[in-house]
Amino acid sequence: MKNYYKVLKNCPLFKGIMEEDLSKLLNCLGAKVIEFDKKYTIIAEESLSKQVGVMLLGSANINKTDYYGNRSILSNVKEGEIFGEAFACAEVPSAVSVIAEEYCKVLFIESSRILRSCSNGCLFHQKLIYNLMRDIALKNVAFHQKMQITSKRTTREKLLAYLNFCARQKGSNYFEIPFDRQELADYLQVDRSGLSVEIGKLKNEGLIENFKNRFRLLK
Repeated sequence: MKNYYKVLKNCPLFKGIMEEDLSKLLNCLGAKVIEFDKKYTIIAEESLSKQVGVMLLGSANINKTDYYGNRSILSNVKEGEIFGEAFACAEVPSAVSVIAEEYCKVLFIESSRILRSCSNGCLFHQKLIYNLMRDIALKNVAFHQKMQITSKRTTREKLLAYLNFCARQKGSNYFEIPFDRQELADYLQVDRSGLSVEIGKLKNEGLIENFKNRFRLLK
């Protein structure tokens, strides 16, 4: 576990907790690490999971599938990020699935171990609860930001809104997105072929440069 202390220090759940306290903390929380192969379902839609996940290694996509089997990518989980916390704390079935995009190692913690102080009276529990609630609030803000993007009328408007959001987030007009072409289409909730056409048009108009999942905004 010590090999991942650097990742955990940058995890929002453990913000403000000293590295020397992590071992005691993880032991108190009963944390466990599980490995997943690429494309493995880490959390299945409609399953009841009471665990909060922390991505130690690799990445995963959070997906939503409608009645007809159409997939929408809601977000991407990278190293040091949390997932599953809202449904775990609410103790309701997950409305989304979490799928490994590559080989992953995930740290799982029972949500009840975070929310309820242990018999040892550990001082870090209040900090953990604060960090968890702040993360849930930020995820809610991010959800509304995504809604602002996907509510645009056309594929072009959705794409430009997303690229501008990424540029602001990275603080640079040159950035890399966490999706391939099909995944980007699923995230924007548009047709892949139509998305490719719009990317081509924006390149021809001199508005963007693009190579695979790397983009540069030119104007």
